[in-house]
Amino acid sequence: MADPNLVDFYSNVARFEKRRAKGYGFDAAGTLGRSHFEKSRRKRRSLIAPLLLVAVCGIGLKAAIYQSVGAASYNDRVARLAQGEGFDRLGGWLMQADPATLFVAEKIRVGLLGLK
Repeated sequence: MADPNLVDFYSNVARFEKRRAKGYGFDAAGTLGRSHFEKSRRKRRSLIAPLLLVAVCGIGLKAAIYQSVGAASYNDRVARLAQGEGFDRLGGWLMQADPATLFVAEKIRVGLLGLK
């Protein structure tokens, strides 16, 4: 007579081998499994969100400066910056008051008036 536990053992072994041949894995509880040793592929991240964040922060900073120093003083400073050499010209071009900056500066002004 065959031992019933031995028959059960060999049926489990056959089941494990069949599933492992299909690519499945069996990990014991509390051990480092196959997923620990296989490197996960990195997802490629989009550059749109970080660039959009930089643009929004830049416009917000320009608008805050524009609102705090006033239109005439801001435009005078940007004009002097644009007359410089090298990166000063680039700074003058970047800091010029564009419609988005003027819009946000106006919203800041209205918000500050509401606080008073």
